[in-house]
Amino acid sequence: QVQLVESGGGLVQAGGSLRLSCAASGRTFSSYRMGWFRQAPGKEREFVAAISRSGGNTYYADSVKGRFTISRDGAKNIVYLQMNSLKPEDTAVYYCAADPKGTYYSVGSYYSNEYDYWGQGTQVTVSS
Repeated sequence: QVQLVESGGGLVQAGGSLRLSCAASGRTFSSYRMGWFRQAPGKEREFVAAISRSGGNTYYADSVKGRFTISRDGAKNIVYLQMNSLKPEDTAVYYCAADPKGTYYSVGSYYSNEYDYWGQGTQVTVSS
């Protein structure tokens, strides 16, 4: 199995940027498709972005497309979420997740129940 630890959250003004990191340990990092999800107070957890095991294929929620970028560094066992042009509605706890299924080039699902491993989350707050 794999252990995931997120970091990089914080308080930022609207229009600002943050980069979240998710450090993975345990089983080989390249064995997992990775995803980012978020959960705002009183709302269900929602998909943000996903990346293939190869790192070459990505997929984004419409709400973040063009503003957020997911990437992974196989040498460091880290997956990143670069968030630009942040909006107050991006305020949430952000979680990274790992999915051991799928082919090397396929992107993970936007369904949270397809992911087997989760981090503890990192808070992102965007002020207006």
